Amino acid sequence: MRILDAVKTVLPSGKKEPVEYYDLSTIWSGSENTADKIPLADYPRPQFRRKSWICLNGEWKFAVTDTRERPAAADGTITVPFSPEAARSGAGIHLQPKQYLWYYRNVTLSAPVQGNRLLLHFGAVDERCSVWWNGRLVGSHQGGYLPFSFDITPYLREGANSLWVRVQDDSDTSCHACGKQALNPGGMFYTAQSGIWQTVWMEWVPGERIEAVRFTPLFDEKKIRIEVSLTSPLRLEIHFPQNGVCTCSCVLPRDFSLNKETGLCTAVREIVLSDFHPWSPEDPWLYPVWLSTQTDLVQSYFAMRKYSVGPDEEGIPRLMLNNRPYFFNAVLDQGYWPETLYTPPCDEAIVYDLNLAKKLGFNTVRKHIKIEPLRWYYHCDQMGLVVWQDMVNGGGRPFLPFACWLPTLLPAVTTRVRDSHYHLFRRAGKGNRERWLEQLDEMIAHLYNCPCIGMWIPFNEGWGQFDAKETALRVKEADPTRPVDHASGWFDQGGGDIRSVHNYFRKLKVPVSLYKKGKESRAYVISEYGGLTCPVPGHLFCSKSYGYRTCKTTEAFEKKFNALMKQIRALEKKGLSGAVYTQLSDIEEEINGLVTYDRKVEKLHKKSG
Repeated sequence: MRILDAVKTVLPSGKKEPVEYYDLSTIWSGSENTADKIPLADYPRPQFRRKSWICLNGEWKFAVTDTRERPAAADGTITVPFSPEAARSGAGIHLQPKQYLWYYRNVTLSAPVQGNRLLLHFGAVDERCSVWWNGRLVGSHQGGYLPFSFDITPYLREGANSLWVRVQDDSDTSCHACGKQALNPGGMFYTAQSGIWQTVWMEWVPGERIEAVRFTPLFDEKKIRIEVSLTSPLRLEIHFPQNGVCTCSCVLPRDFSLNKETGLCTAVREIVLSDFHPWSPEDPWLYPVWLSTQTDLVQSYFAMRKYSVGPDEEGIPRLMLNNRPYFFNAVLDQGYWPETLYTPPCDEAIVYDLNLAKKLGFNTVRKHIKIEPLRWYYHCDQMGLVVWQDMVNGGGRPFLPFACWLPTLLPAVTTRVRDSHYHLFRRAGKGNRERWLEQLDEMIAHLYNCPCIGMWIPFNEGWGQFDAKETALRVKEADPTRPVDHASGWFDQGGGDIRSVHNYFRKLKVPVSLYKKGKESRAYVISEYGGLTCPVPGHLFCSKSYGYRTCKTTEAFEKKFNALMKQIRALEKKGLSGAVYTQLSDIEEEINGLVTYDRKVEKLHKKSG
């Protein structure tokens, strides 16, 4: 173990020097790329697409108040969907826990078609919000990472309509899920953001319509199970177009089941695929599918792939892709940007990051304690990148001496700590545990149709962890088609499909003896390693840096990185099923990325491995 590196990293420095901050931005936020453009104007939900939609991104009015009363005047303008803390928003404010952030704009509408409904969609608003249309409250929502919608048809009028949104966000001062946001950022915690941070949009839909679809690949049977929910028992047709030509179609009979809670009608059909074509990172084949009724048309897609755990030829449990052992060479991605924080600057920026991961030899991305806009997953589906998806941690800011320093210095201790000691994990409140579980269920339902999702990770390093073994069973009940890493890093409770270890300071290894003796039936994954620090002058966020084992030049960085890759590949032969390198990009003080925070300097020049 590199004990000095570990001690220097986990123990706070007594030396406090003034920190100098620098202006950083990516190439996608230059004036030539943003002038007179509506930001992020691409269709926000590629997995369930209709033609009739209206993007509400762009310039809104905003105000900040200390009370719940609507402000008499605006403080200025804000560019949606960038949070007010992000430079690109133009607002220049940092919302505090006891403040209220108000958004306002007018929406001009023509007379609606008889029988149609208008839905107002929010990709994500951090963290609690209420929405008014023409002065009438249409609804509220809590949770900063998931989408929500309101039917605003009863409140419409022809011509000008007013839209108000009021937001509150406690950031890391409360127990709600907030990821690595911090009001006092530093080290591995980053600038807190609030408010609207994903696309706001509307769509006209028929009153009798397709409400939802769920695709489940039955890989071994070469079938796709399609579950469709509709507002009425309509005649539904399913088409499989290729190159604009319908190669196959079928009709769902009206043998619907009625969900009494939602009032929706659901039909299920299993369809044999005569042109069976598996999806993989090497061959990301997608099947386009159109769902239509007499009044509605939805375009979507699915893929045929199977994620599982099974024994290899030597009986060692392995992660499998399409029934074969597959090594998941992964990179950690936290999805931060210098000028836009949580929100990608544009679609091209998303594609750049994912292309970089593939170019460097990675086939998997671990999306770290953040839920991205759906377009991010769409590009992973298209490009062929598996995603190991974290749930966003809650319970308040982790108590670092317990959650990070102790496991780093004495990892054996953590296997003996039970996560039913809720106070140790900042999870004493039953209500916040229940709300977090509800949001976990919502995340799984929200991302279920994304072929790229290859694993669910409910907890990371004990941050807000509780009842992880039982939570893994809950996840498997919601989605039996994907493995679960129930406790990434440490505080292993013996559940899930993965034995998951974070290792930054010790020799990388696989506990071969456990598998030879049959004591471990889960696949072994090093779910975080690396973290090599490499500062690139002129591309730093500030004068202070955080990371492990500093490399003074990109040449030294590349040499150490390649040495780590060589170790990882050697461990694959001994039973390692996957590994996650930390991390894709620098973020604020944390400069252990493979590319600088502004995405202008790539620190590696060769493919990994």
